[in-house]
Amino acid sequence: MGTPRITEYAAATFGARIQTSPYGAKRLIADAVDLVHRLPKLWAGVQAGTVRSTHARRVADATRELTADEAAWVDAEVVEIADGRLAWTRFEAIVEGKVAAASPELARAKEEAAAKDNYVRVSRINKHGKATLTFHTDAALILGSNAGVTAVAKALEDQMPDATRNERRVAALALLTNPQAHVDLSVGPVKPKVEIVLHCTPDSPIARMEGHGPVTIAYVRHLVAHFASQVKVQPAIDLNQGAAVDAYEIPAKLREAVHLIHPGDTFPFAANLSRKVDLDHQVPYAEGGKTSTDNLGPMTRTHHRIKTHAGWQVRQPFPGIVIWRDPHGAYYLVDQTGTRKVTATTGDQTPTHLETFLLKVALDWAA
Repeated sequence: MGTPRITEYAAATFGARIQTSPYGAKRLIADAVDLVHRLPKLWAGVQAGTVRSTHARRVADATRELTADEAAWVDAEVVEIADGRLAWTRFEAIVEGKVAAASPELARAKEEAAAKDNYVRVSRINKHGKATLTFHTDAALILGSNAGVTAVAKALEDQMPDATRNERRVAALALLTNPQAHVDLSVGPVKPKVEIVLHCTPDSPIARMEGHGPVTIAYVRHLVAHFASQVKVQPAIDLNQGAAVDAYEIPAKLREAVHLIHPGDTFPFAANLSRKVDLDHQVPYAEGGKTSTDNLGPMTRTHHRIKTHAGWQVRQPFPGIVIWRDPHGAYYLVDQTGTRKVTATTGDQTPTHLETFLLKVALDWAA
């Protein structure tokens, strides 16, 4: 919608000229046309070199079913973060959420169509005596089934002491789906407990399911009505009021506040959004660093070790804004919009006022 028509066989001719298939050329033409006519801000950024073409093309593809006005709204919402500051998976997640927010009706229609797309089937690609079984259904049912497999695999540890975790999980699935696969059925039945975290706001028709992505409020109602045995509503945490405890250990409420301030790994360009990460005292506790929201940051164990042992320094001058300095003196600013390298931007290599301020803040905090 909102783009000129392209002749049917143009992609084949164009594809041959640039040495790609008609399908690949068709996608390239569609993305280019959408960018020029429906996503002008991203297109201007591509031309100026401030937006990566891969990111712009991803938005073009994701917004193809939206109206021109809806696509323009997404264009304005994501153009600032399409410069590569975010890891690809995090950028995709934000685009997906913006597309759903731009057209909740379309998101709901896709959920209704997906609700009918349930199957269990064996993959056609089977080699070396191995096969793949795909189980595609409602996210809540998948999470519950996975928890059941995990619970049975745990119960099999004594019976299979030399097996790997994955081998026990395969045995657990065989036990649950084909009881005759094992003589001893004492490890079942299992009633797994699954925790699903949903983030909802009163003025939005879209909620976010942690680990899954955006869903409509209608789907949330369906989830609660059909799958949830217990619903716990957590009160909003005021992130403008810093929280702290006088101890090294981090209580659950403080951990939750840190997760809301930093929804992902705070290391530069990190992609991890899991809650199962370390919470690092940016100023070490042994050196007087507080156990507080303004001195804690989530990181994977690998990134935590890099920060601890490889000469990286990090400070959080304001909640949610993290400044890193690598061992060679380069600075990076990380916030909820992603990572930006703090370097000179003018031709004479003179830092901007913002860069000078950020460098001064980082140096003062690192001192």
